[in-house]
Amino acid sequence: MRILVTGGAGFIGSHTVVELQEAGHEPFVLDNLYNASEKVIGRVEAITGKKVPFYKVDIRDREGLNRVFDEVKPEAVIHFAGLKAVGESVRMPWEYYENNIGGTLTLVDVMRQHGCKNIIFSSSATVYGDPAFIPITEECPKGQCTNPYGWTKSMLEQILSDIQKADQEWNVVLLRYFNPIGAHKSGTIGENPNGIPNNLMPYITQVAVGKLEKLHVFGNDYDTPDGTGVRDYIHVVDLAKGHVCALKKLTPGSGLSIYNLGTGVGYSVLDIVKNFEAATGITIPYVIDPRRAGDIATCYSSADKAHEDLGWKAENGIREMCEDAWRWQSSNPNGYDD
Repeated sequence: MRILVTGGAGFIGSHTVVELQEAGHEPFVLDNLYNASEKVIGRVEAITGKKVPFYKVDIRDREGLNRVFDEVKPEAVIHFAGLKAVGESVRMPWEYYENNIGGTLTLVDVMRQHGCKNIIFSSSATVYGDPAFIPITEECPKGQCTNPYGWTKSMLEQILSDIQKADQEWNVVLLRYFNPIGAHKSGTIGENPNGIPNNLMPYITQVAVGKLEKLHVFGNDYDTPDGTGVRDYIHVVDLAKGHVCALKKLTPGSGLSIYNLGTGVGYSVLDIVKNFEAATGITIPYVIDPRRAGDIATCYSSADKAHEDLGWKAENGIREMCEDAWRWQSSNPNGYDD
């Protein structure tokens, strides 16, 4: 299948391109490189031994999108492109709504004008807000999101659902991710954030490699076993394989499908620190800071539906996640700038 992967040079996107190629699909990468490096394209090609066509285009650029669709003629789109930092979204709500929602509306309009009505959307567990119950199944009602990033995902789910309802030719898969960490086993592609990392694992690995002095843990007074926030961490390669499995729902008449992609296991921040130390032998110094705006105490999934419908299940445990994240960071202390 010819698949346009928006945000395909990013962390999850690049790993998904590898898995798409390994599964025999033909991915094309579109990315504005705002939070990604073009060097990832060459590294993906080295892993798979196959060419990865790349287009430096912003999803808000209608003219650029039209050119890409005219040339690529994709059968489906896997849509990762978007701003993604919770804390930043609280400080910069306008930018998040304009980029994530405005860009997706432009993308979807160009898709329908080119007769491409199959989309897998990169959503998030943040749409559940402070969840009504744990573990979170797809039947859990969407909640009040606690930050603008979460609201962009929730609103885009609604927009895509409404578009599908109005036009039955559309096939829409909403994948609600939990917390992706780890890296490709080769150690050549991984998470490469700009500036100070917003996510836990790259922060830990940058402390381990000596780039940052210590880990800042936001809050130790949550109602959890050790007081720190509990999340469902999933290996990014397992997450990428979930997208390949989801392609089977892009068939005529499939309509709208929603899946959680997680492991069903909750780990606290300090659990992750201890597991990383055990996997690498490196001590991670940390300090406790006040809670961060927009964070909740506990969030982990039930991914049974994805297993039953798609035959997908996370295969990597927390040790592999820590080992692979460290292999990437230790081999590439400065990310793709090395």
